[in-house]
Amino acid sequence: MTASKEVYEIGEAPPPGVVPPKMHAQLIRQSRYGEPRDAFVDEIVDIPSLGPREVLVYVMAAGINYSTVWASLGVPVDVVRGHKMAGKGGDATGFHIGGGDGSGIVYAVGEKVDNVKVGDHVVLHCGMWDEDDPFVLQSNDPMFSNTFRIWGYDSNWGSFAQFTRVQAHQCLPKPPHLSWEESAAFMLDGATAYRMLTGWPPHQVRENDVVLIWGGSGGLGSMAIQITKALGGIPIAVVSNAERGEYCLRLGARGFIDRTRFNHWGRLPDWRDEEATAKAVQGFRAFGRAVWEVLGERRNPRIIFEHPGEDTIPTSMFICDTGGMVVICAGTTGYNADVDLRYLWTRQKRFQGSHFANAEQAAAVNQLVHDGKLDPCLGKVFAYDEIGAVHQLLYENKHPNGNMAILIGAPKPGLK
Repeated sequence: MTASKEVYEIGEAPPPGVVPPKMHAQLIRQSRYGEPRDAFVDEIVDIPSLGPREVLVYVMAAGINYSTVWASLGVPVDVVRGHKMAGKGGDATGFHIGGGDGSGIVYAVGEKVDNVKVGDHVVLHCGMWDEDDPFVLQSNDPMFSNTFRIWGYDSNWGSFAQFTRVQAHQCLPKPPHLSWEESAAFMLDGATAYRMLTGWPPHQVRENDVVLIWGGSGGLGSMAIQITKALGGIPIAVVSNAERGEYCLRLGARGFIDRTRFNHWGRLPDWRDEEATAKAVQGFRAFGRAVWEVLGERRNPRIIFEHPGEDTIPTSMFICDTGGMVVICAGTTGYNADVDLRYLWTRQKRFQGSHFANAEQAAAVNQLVHDGKLDPCLGKVFAYDEIGAVHQLLYENKHPNGNMAILIGAPKPGLK
């Protein structure tokens, strides 16, 4: 069916299955790299064409994640330059459409797509890979494939637009009891947390495991608390104030630690500086005692859920239990993280990197939401033209508790 308009306004849906030639999108360009509030501009662009295994989704709502803060800053990666240099001819559009979380309605499918059809209501996960890669065809984890990319960060055409292009396997059934904005808010953080907590045997959350969760009231932390609880573990949240701590308690945390009570954060001093090293160790031990106070017994975390990075890794590695694991998916306070190797090797601890999730892990998170065992923790909903302002809040750590979402195709909150 031919569209009656060249472009539809935000919140004005074309008839089902009707794809206009152009769309509104919030674009990041290299000339605008910098503060997130200034990096996004609404522009009208051509709707992308589809490959045989790709799907075009009309975006009802999009989730907000820190990856697009990085994209807007232009560091640590120039994403537009990265698109141009990508394989198979690259993407020479000269812009980036961010957004690694979304919910919407299928409007078109490629000729080899058989898992969804036009009209389906879907949530989108952000893992992309070449399904013809020999490594993937041998049933290896596609997360380790050289072709793996994060949709909406490593790739263009994310969810901050009226339409988005995804690989068919990225589409999962929308939980029918959730609104569009709730459905858009949980997948990236939820699946990332799920892989961190279950994907690295033998360090998978077991019954009665103590799990320390940095940033417990944020998007990642709110998912990690609930997943740990669902798996029988004991989540302890680290937060920046008591109000955020109380929020974590409502999600199921055993207790919380206010990190502002401590001042030892940052990189390790030179180990030859005995006075500075002793002072740092005092800070680590004081923080460890705070964990014991929450538990009411002297037990150290078997798993530590990390993402701040530079400021907190020395503490995490010190207080992690013998034979335990510190697992990290980001570095929001910096990328140079110091580890005292004496404790790493003699206590046989594990320092594990983790990055998003594979299709099975994303599906498992979606099922937890379908089953009512995982709440999206949607903290606040914003309008399409507030995308820059919302990412500025995230950048400045002034965002509300839980996750955030942007309405795009959905004309008002609460619609299912």
